[in-house]
Amino acid sequence: MNAPSVPPASSPRGSARRGRIQRRAGQNSAPRRHWLALGAGLALVMVLALVSVAVGSRAVPPSTLWEIFSGGSVPSPDHHAVMGLRLPRTVAAAVVGAALAVAGALMQSLTRNPLAEPGLLGVSAGSAFAVAMAIAVFGITSAAGYIWFALFGALVATVAVALIGGTGTGRIDPIRLVLAGVALSAVLSGIIGALRLSDPQTFNALQVWEAGMLAGRDLEITLTVLPLILLALLVALPLGKSLNTLAMGDELAASLGVSLVRTRVLAILAITVLAGGAAAIAGPIAFIGLMVPHAARWIAGADQRWVLRLSLVFGPMLMIFADVLARLLVWPGEMPVGLVSALVGAPVLVMLIRRRKALRL
Repeated sequence: MNAPSVPPASSPRGSARRGRIQRRAGQNSAPRRHWLALGAGLALVMVLALVSVAVGSRAVPPSTLWEIFSGGSVPSPDHHAVMGLRLPRTVAAAVVGAALAVAGALMQSLTRNPLAEPGLLGVSAGSAFAVAMAIAVFGITSAAGYIWFALFGALVATVAVALIGGTGTGRIDPIRLVLAGVALSAVLSGIIGALRLSDPQTFNALQVWEAGMLAGRDLEITLTVLPLILLALLVALPLGKSLNTLAMGDELAASLGVSLVRTRVLAILAITVLAGGAAAIAGPIAFIGLMVPHAARWIAGADQRWVLRLSLVFGPMLMIFADVLARLLVWPGEMPVGLVSALVGAPVLVMLIRRRKALRL
């Protein structure tokens, strides 16, 4: 029996066949690479979480950690340091990181603007303004009392920016949206600054909140906001397919059956709850919502489904890492995690934006 003829590699037929095989291989390897990145990210989040509960001003040996988590008997100060202080802030860091990263990914995709993030579009300023009003009008100075004010402020600011930046035809103009966000942030920041100068003693609590802190955040605060953030994530993650279609243009997306209004309204609602919930827990945290989607896009390309999934994992990873660094840089004291996230995020963002792939939307 004669062997089947194989076209030589140098022939046009051989080159075409090789190209088809390479394209098929690329299509198969891309999801595998994404799953590997997702799995590696989850593993790193777990490792960082263990480091987070072990590191602090009070040294707790690994054997004591094991006794605490296995229900053994340990000295009360060690138990309080791990279960009362470090575990709640680790959970808070994971929740805040996930919320900000997914909110940033949604914003960048929705506005077609790689520089969009919750802080740029006025959401954080809206939360800060509402907290300032809570202090000035109601005399609330505890983090637990800020939660609903911060959420309400984020919602009002988002609606205001969407109304100002909208075109009135159901479309969103990215440039108008960013300008509206910057303008609203400037106005609200000016009012907050004036309030702070009028009564510095009263607004010391606001100054601490604005720096972005996880220290002293009880688990109860995170658990109060967590259901809303989980609901917003359940709304946000399935939007990836519609956002991919929207990237091809409104007319083509509408002809393919994508509801433009529904997609945009759901995305804006999810952004509001995610960014507002994160601000309610830890205050305004910079760079997480801006940088993490770029890192996810560097791996996943322009596929928003994977950008959202990877952002959901990379956000907690970066936030927990920043919180651990915040405790180590000025040990035995600590820095606000909002400052550390900016120190960590800025150089990584510069590196990523030099790669054109990370900017594709």
